[in-house]
Parts: sequence; C-alpha cells; structure tokens
Amino acid sequence: MGYRAYKYRLYPNARQEKDLLNMFVVARHYYNMCLDLWKYTYLTAKRRPTSQQFEVMRKDYKKTIPAAKNVHSHVFQGLAKRSEEAFQGFFRRVKAGEKAGYPRYKIADRFHSIEFQQFGTGVSIEGRRVRISGVGRVRARWHRLMEGTAKTAEIIHKAGQWFVVIICEVQDKPELLKTGQAIGLDLGIASLLTTSDGDKVDHPKFYRKSQRKLRILNRALVRKKKGGKNHCKAKRRLQRHHNHVQNQRLDYAHKLSFTLVKHYDLIALEQLKVKNMVRNKYLSKSILDAGWSTFTTLLTNKAVDAGRQVMFVNPAYTSKTCSSCGALFEDLTLADRWVECRCGLSLDRDHNAARNILNQALRLWDAEVRQNVAGSRDASVPQKPCL
Repeated sequence: MGYRAYKYRLYPNARQEKDLLNMFVVARHYYNMCLDLWKYTYLTAKRRPTSQQFEVMRKDYKKTIPAAKNVHSHVFQGLAKRSEEAFQGFFRRVKAGEKAGYPRYKIADRFHSIEFQQFGTGVSIEGRRVRISGVGRVRARWHRLMEGTAKTAEIIHKAGQWFVVIICEVQDKPELLKTGQAIGLDLGIASLLTTSDGDKVDHPKFYRKSQRKLRILNRALVRKKKGGKNHCKAKRRLQRHHNHVQNQRLDYAHKLSFTLVKHYDLIALEQLKVKNMVRNKYLSKSILDAGWSTFTTLLTNKAVDAGRQVMFVNPAYTSKTCSSCGALFEDLTLADRWVECRCGLSLDRDHNAARNILNQALRLWDAEVRQNVAGSRDASVPQKPCL
C-alpha cells in the first residue's frame, strides 16, 4: 500500500470564494494563536502544549469569533498539528547546530492552505463537485481519474486560483518488466543531462525564456500604488506567470523521469549538493532554472513504484578521470569541453563524466549484490551455539 496525491482545480462562485477567503483568515489567525500557545507553554512549563489545551482554545475561539463558527473542527486540528511540526523542526535544527529558523507568524501572503484530517466529513465529493464544509458544492475540473481510497484533503489558494489536493491510499502496482539496461546521467547547465550513451537532453530554460515578460510585469507592479486594487491585480498577474514557469518545469521533469524509468533498470546520478552550488552568483540562475532537485526527486519516486534502482555516486573527479583507462586529467578546466587521453579516448567532457558515473554505480551495485549473496549464504549455514 502507498499514498498518492491528486490535485484538481476548483472554480468557486463569488459567494463561495468569499466564504473560502474568510475561512483562510480564521485559519491563519488560529495558527498564529497556536504559535503563541507553544511559546507561552514552553517558556513557563518547559514542555509542549497538550491536546486538551488546543481543544479549550479552539472552543473559546469559535465562541468568541462569529466567523469561526462555520469552520470545520478538522481545520483547527490540522493547524495545531502544523504548529507542532514547525516547533519540532525548530528544536531539531537547534540540536543539530543548523540555522534554527524560529517559527514565524503567517501573514496573508504566506498562508496558502488548510487541511482536513479526514476525507468525507469536512470535504467530500458529490457528483461532479466538491462539497466543502461551510462553503457548499464547488465546481471542479476532474482532469484525471482518482484511484484508491481518499484519506485526507487540502484546500490551496495560490495566485488567486483554488485547488483541492486529495491524498489517496492506493494498491502497489506491479513492477515494470526488466529491460537489462543501465545508464549514467551527468546533470549540467549547457545540456540538462548527458547520458552514458552520448545522448544529450537540451536545457529547456523556461525561466530565462520568460524573463522578458517577467520584467514587464514587475515594472507594471512597481508603478501601482500599494494597497490599491490595481496593485493587487498586477501582483496576481506576476504570481500567475511565475506559477506558469513552475508548472512548465514540473511537467518537463515528470515526462523525462517517466521515460528514463520506463527504459532502464539502473539509473546512476551524482550526489550533488545543490544548496552549495547555487552560491555561485554566475551559475545560480541556470542551476535553479534546470530544477535538478525536482528532477532527481521525481525520478527516485517513480523508480520506487516501478521497481527500478536509482543510485547516487560521489561526484568527485567524474569529469577529470578517463572513463577508459582511469587516468586523471590534471590540467582540465571548466572551459575545456572535450577530453583526450593517451589511451585513445576522445569524448565530450559530459559524456565522459556520465560513463564514469555509470561505471562507479555498477561497481557499487556488484559489491552490494555480492554482499547480499554472502549474507544469504551465511544465514543458511547453521551457527555453532555459544557454550
């Protein structure tokens, strides 16, 4: 059994959108109150708030605020859980010595979703519409078939658009048939990736291609008076175009990862530290536009469902090592895009790196298989009892 998220667009009418916005205002205020309760309880009693404290606060809040009466109790429970996760992450980062990042109050522009902990009570499906407690039956676009049993739901408001995300429990699908093929991938900037077979996938550069329009929208936003209706409209147009670029990148990564998982049993990549790499002010925009982290995450998730293997190898010297004889290119720089070796190798730099990535992954794969075989043999041999 596993879980899968299905995201659908909602089209509320004017009255329903007003009710949804009021619900989000109530939810945001209650979330900030949960943060206050956490802070007060920890400073006074050195412990986390109990569920009874949250329940008392929820009942008092619904009695005091008229707009909160129509908000379902599951929304408040989800907000309390979200505040707990925020503080648990804060304490974990403090303990690990990382940048702590104390949980902050949510303003309207930073609060985009509410959760319903149990599907069927606060949110349910009636025919072709989604019934939301306190809002009514909202029109939805069912662009794909939903499989499995719905468990939870989330309402998202992003750039003036409404979505519902339904988490379903689904049966494990049968693994894909084995192809006996393995491939190494070298992620880059000039090309999104280069395979160990020598194929290149062009960098789509969705953000760079949209920069001209984004500059126009940004200038239009700056000229508007803050707080006015025209400023809100201009900001929404800018947000929607950013969302469009994000959706383009996500769709491209989905299709590319699906193609790779479909045709290869073993896929090898470098274990890149993208957070450190984007500190380079000359390459950061291109790296983020490529969406390496999104691609590797989608590739790993699809491989698990399909029964494929994704291996991450150490990126050190993959470009500076000859994939044929193992010689090291000492004088190789980033400006050198072609490598030649005394053994006769003459390859594109990225193609050579992809071959090294595959070779390193195959060595790790063989070592892991041998270790598993040895472990199974040891387990089958009866051990001499200790006297």
